[in-house]
Amino acid sequence: MKRALMVLSCLWLSFGAVAAETTAPPAQSPDQLVKTVSNRIIELIKANRDVYERDHQKLYAMVDKEVLPYFDFRVMSRAVLGRYWREANEEQRERFVKEFRDLLVRTYATALLKYNNEEIRLLPFRANPDDKQVLVRTEVVQPGGQNVPINYSFYRSNPGWKVYDVSVGGVSLVTNYQTTYAEKIRAQGLDALIASLSDANRRGQVDPNAIGPKASGGK
Repeated sequence: MKRALMVLSCLWLSFGAVAAETTAPPAQSPDQLVKTVSNRIIELIKANRDVYERDHQKLYAMVDKEVLPYFDFRVMSRAVLGRYWREANEEQRERFVKEFRDLLVRTYATALLKYNNEEIRLLPFRANPDDKQVLVRTEVVQPGGQNVPINYSFYRSNPGWKVYDVSVGGVSLVTNYQTTYAEKIRAQGLDALIASLSDANRRGQVDPNAIGPKASGGK
């Protein structure tokens, strides 16, 4: 499946609040958040594609404004690093969260420009009022092809619901990076991984191992 199909649907959840919290709008249910914010992103891309293509800083600013309040990037980073997070000091944790977030912002924001009016369908949502974790299921409709499932894992926080993982075509974003980064840490150490992310960010690189391309074949 084309990278753009997945990226559009998961982009608004794939960049989150880091240590400094962003004030979120009034609380909505998780399925309402997916619908509202996805529609807003689509609207902005359609209206400003030429501007965003000329000036990626404006694209990144749009992502910061429309996306950051809804995703807990520190929780996701903790899950990505696993035992290496527990072994890290707070300064290493903060550096990793910042560099990992910046790399994904640029990777997915850039791919978002490839959106071509694909339909994103929200599937029936089931949850109990006292649930602390829920799953919102969507799919990207591909005429003449197999629809691609995209699922959002939310947890209840104060002041509202936050996303801590996204699964595209059965592949978890968290698990995807757990595997990739664990190999690098075992080989070179956590500081070396953080340094490589920082270098990629300074160079303006995007991540060729992002979850989008892998989903076309499932793995």
